[in-house]
Amino acid sequence: MASGRNGTLYLGVTGDIVQRCHQHREGLIDGFSKKYGCRTLVWYEVYDDLQEARFRELQMKKWKRAWKVRLIQDSNPDWIDLWLSIAA
Repeated sequence: MASGRNGTLYLGVTGDIVQRCHQHREGLIDGFSKKYGCRTLVWYEVYDDLQEARFRELQMKKWKRAWKVRLIQDSNPDWIDLWLSIAA
């Protein structure tokens, strides 16, 4: 989730991305994403194994910001909100 193009980034793991994105978009979850307005889904990965997803999350949280931005730019150069593609 991002606050906007090149804005603040939030990274997390969920078993229900549609529900979780809705919660972030509506500001229903107190914490980092609400405080910094991270409401736009700009990138995601899908895993069948929750442990793999959590490992990847921990790995990426150690990354430099520039690496995360590059990952987003590579797959979503216009920082389009991907919410519509998963909510349909």
